[in-house]
Amino acid sequence: MAAVGEAGWPEIDKVEREKRRELVLQGPGVDEKLRLCAGQLPSQLFSLTLLNYLEVSGCSELREVSPGLGRLIHLQNLVLCRNKLRLLSPAVGQLSALRLLDVSGNQLEVLPAELCGLPELCTINVSCNQLQELPPGLERCTKLAELNLSRNRICALPPGLLCRQLPLLASLSAADNQIQELGGDIGLLPGLKSLDLSNNLLTDIPYELADCSKLKDINFKGNKLKDKRLEKMVNGCQTKSVLEYLRVGGRGGGKGKTRTENAGKEETKEKKKKRDRKQKESGGDEEEDVAELNKMMLKILHISENPTPVVVNVSPSTKDVRPYIVCCVVKGMNLKPGNALKRFLTAQTKLHDEMCDKRTLATIATHDLRLVKGPLLYDARPPKDLKVVPLGRKEINAKDLVRQLQFEAEEQRKQKKRQNVSGLHKYLHLLDSKENYPCLIDTENAVISFPPITNSEKTKIWKSTQNVFVEVTSGTSLQVCKDVLDTLILKMAELHKFTLENKEPEAISDSEPEAVDKQEPAANNNPDAETGAQLIVEQVRVADMDGNLKEQPNSKDQPESRDCSQLPRPAEKPWSSA
Repeated sequence: MAAVGEAGWPEIDKVEREKRRELVLQGPGVDEKLRLCAGQLPSQLFSLTLLNYLEVSGCSELREVSPGLGRLIHLQNLVLCRNKLRLLSPAVGQLSALRLLDVSGNQLEVLPAELCGLPELCTINVSCNQLQELPPGLERCTKLAELNLSRNRICALPPGLLCRQLPLLASLSAADNQIQELGGDIGLLPGLKSLDLSNNLLTDIPYELADCSKLKDINFKGNKLKDKRLEKMVNGCQTKSVLEYLRVGGRGGGKGKTRTENAGKEETKEKKKKRDRKQKESGGDEEEDVAELNKMMLKILHISENPTPVVVNVSPSTKDVRPYIVCCVVKGMNLKPGNALKRFLTAQTKLHDEMCDKRTLATIATHDLRLVKGPLLYDARPPKDLKVVPLGRKEINAKDLVRQLQFEAEEQRKQKKRQNVSGLHKYLHLLDSKENYPCLIDTENAVISFPPITNSEKTKIWKSTQNVFVEVTSGTSLQVCKDVLDTLILKMAELHKFTLENKEPEAISDSEPEAVDKQEPAANNNPDAETGAQLIVEQVRVADMDGNLKEQPNSKDQPESRDCSQLPRPAEKPWSSA
C-alpha cells in the first residue's frame, strides 16, 4: 500500500527532476496520500538530499516521520506544524545544518535528546503541544536566538537554558504552561529582548531580570504574584517601568537574593536612605502610571446596544479553506501625530511575526471603516475569479497575483543569492494545494482582504483614519483568532495612550491629501470619529448565509481572557466570530 502512495507524489517527482531546494506539502490532497501510506511520508522524499527547506503542515494523517529524515543532511529549515505527530524522530539530530525547527501544533509529549546536539540551530518552535519538560543540554545550541514553548504543560525551565552559553537568545516565549518558578539565572542571558511567561503559576519575579540590558518586551500577565503592586504593573505598565521597579529594590522575589541582602554590609546608612528615597519617588510615579492606565479604559459596545452593527456573512465554502474569522470595530484612534501610523503598522507586523507565527497561525487585516461598504461576505473563490487590488499594486486576479509574486520571489533569490525572501513573497507557501482562496468582499463585490497574503488598496489605513475595522482569520483555531484580536486591541489602546501623552506634531503623507480628496469621506462629517482618551470597541455581527448568528460572547459562558484584563466588563470580549 505504501508503494501505491509513493507512486502518486508528483510534488516530490518535480522537486527531484528539477533539483529544487524547497518542498512544501500541505492540504487535503496530501492528507489523502498520507492515509494511503499509513500515515508515513514516502521514502522517496528522504532521497532529496539537496533540500534545504522542507515543510509538511496541516496534515491530520501525519503521525510520525521515519528515521530516513536524517539523510537530508543539507536541510536548514524543517517545518512540521499543525499535524498529529506524537513523536519526533531522533534522526533529527543528524541534521547538522538545521537552523529552524517548527513542530508547533502537534501532539508531542517529549522531544528527542538528540535535538540538543545541533550546532547551527537558531529557532525552535514547539508551541501548542503536550510537552511536560525539555531535554537537558539546550545550552549546547549556542546559536539559539528564538525559543517558543508556549501552550504546553511545562512545569519548569531546564537549568541549562538560562546560562551565558546562549548569548544570542533574544526571544523566549513560554506562555500558557505550568511554570512555578523563574530562577535568578535569567539575568545571565545578555541578548534577551523578549520574554513571555504569561499565564503560568509564577508567584515571584527575580530582580536579576533587570540585568538583561537589551530586554524590551516582557509579559507576566496571568500570574498571581505575591507582590500585588508588581502584579498591577505587569498587567498595565510598560517593560521599562517594571524593570526599574525590580532594579531599585521592588519585591520581585525569585530564587536570587534580594538587593538588600547582597549589598547590606557594603551600603552605608546614607546610601541606603538615598536609595529608599529614590524607591519611594519611583513608587509614586508608578502609582500615577497605574492610575492613569486605569483611566484609559476600553469601552465595549455590545452588539445588542448597537442599532447598526457591521455585519459579516460567512459562506460555507470557507470551511475547507480558512474556516475561522473574528472581527470588531475600534473607534477613536488618532494616527495623525508624528509616527503614530508607523507605530500602529509596526505593531501589527510584530504580531504577525511572533504571535501569528509568521501568519501560519492567523492573519490580521485592518481597514479604514469609512471605506468599508457593508454588509460583508467572507467567502472562498477560485483564484481566476478572485480580483483584488493589492496594497501598492493595480487590480489583478488572485491566480496571476500569486504567479507574479512567485516570479518576484525567484528573482529575489537570484539577486540576493539566498533562499529567504521578504515581503508578501514569504507567505506564498500558505496557499499551496488550495483550490479556492479565502477573501472578504464588500457589498460592491470588491475584495477588501485576501488572507493570508494582502489587504486591498481600497480600504487601507491612512493617517486620517480614526475608526478601524479589524479582522483576524485562521485555518488553525478559533481560539487563536480570539487571542490575537484581544492582544491587538490592547496594543492599540497602549499606542493610543502613548500618542496622547507625547505631543507630536500632526502630519499627513505626501500621497494622502489627493487620496483623501478622491476616496475618503471627510472626518469632520463623521460624528463617531472624534478621538479621545477612551477607545470604543464595537462587536461585529458574524452570521451564516441564513442570517443566524455564528457565535456571540456573553457574560456567562465565556472564559476569562488574559488579554482583556483591563476592560471595564472583563467577561465580555470585543469580538464576534465564526
